[in-house]
Amino acid sequence: MKALVIGGGIAGPVTALALQKAGIESAVFEAYDTTADGVGGMLTVAPNGLAALQLVGLEPDFGEPLRHMVMADAKGRTLGRITGDVSRVVTRAELYKRLRELTTAHQIKVEYGKRLVDVENHENGVTATFSDGSAETGDVLIGADGIRSRVRTIIDPQAPRPEYVGLLGFGSYAVNSGVHGDPETMYFVFGNSFLGYWELPDGTVAWFNNLAVENPDEKTEVPWLDRLREAYGDDMPAKQLLAHSTEAVAAGPLEIMPSVPHWYRDRMVLVGDSAHAPSASSGQGASLAAESALQLARCLRDIPDLPTAFATYEQLRRPRVERIAARAAKTNSDKRGMGPITRLLMPLVMKTFGAKAFTKDQNYRIDWDVKVS
Repeated sequence: MKALVIGGGIAGPVTALALQKAGIESAVFEAYDTTADGVGGMLTVAPNGLAALQLVGLEPDFGEPLRHMVMADAKGRTLGRITGDVSRVVTRAELYKRLRELTTAHQIKVEYGKRLVDVENHENGVTATFSDGSAETGDVLIGADGIRSRVRTIIDPQAPRPEYVGLLGFGSYAVNSGVHGDPETMYFVFGNSFLGYWELPDGTVAWFNNLAVENPDEKTEVPWLDRLREAYGDDMPAKQLLAHSTEAVAAGPLEIMPSVPHWYRDRMVLVGDSAHAPSASSGQGASLAAESALQLARCLRDIPDLPTAFATYEQLRRPRVERIAARAAKTNSDKRGMGPITRLLMPLVMKTFGAKAFTKDQNYRIDWDVKVS
């Protein structure tokens, strides 16, 4: 079997590595002309994601370790604390670079400047045509081409598009702010707006936040950093962190994929954000993509009939990813502003439901050696 993997970001290389582990040849086709070195913001790879990446050969020694998560209000009161296995906070650029190096070491072909135009399914294979006029034929085609997937629209022209959740993301660094944190701990503060932060080894505090903005394309004459300072007001520690930051780097609008009705058709199938893109609020986007890559590879390894393999893959993945996406949507609602009743109930909710759901998500592991039935 030969697989054509469309998309060379994060999900594409992981899928190719998983397929190789399953004994399946693949080639990756990336739309952009060059690699994405240096592109992207910060992300968290959860323990379940690290376990999945380790199965394809990527050791969990990148980024900064994170073991504890503390929920707090804008007056500094702790609402809840969750401790689990180590996650890693990493730039997308670093994770991308490590995966690119791994695919090179494993001699997996990656071609650039291959923007997918169309797909033709025939009895014994599938042919992809690209905007440069070239074509490639294989046995299956896997769409790992992200939240604006071309493969998704080919599978289903009526497929939903990503939805803006009403929040813009920003991030930066605060120096000599007087704000400190415990080692391997990330703090999530719910006040006038949401803010997250953690302390780096040199004492600098890295922070990220979300600002409720109705129109993601809104233009403003007021610098975003000033807009953020106004929005947070006297919230702590936001006031200190923003006062000691020289810029607010826009990470873009937060988006979420509605439930995608059709994950596969004929010899085409979706993986990662093209099928399921929970909001960044989930902290699980990259981890879920890695899991899906492995589960798809297992199904193709163990089930010779393609429709059955694809259906089994979807059955293994859809309930989990949609449950996490639904919880992220609720988090987005809280980030847009919690009322007094929600703030009052938050400690109880965190202790009763938050830690349990968080632990369940992170404890998920794929048993590669078990045959899929």
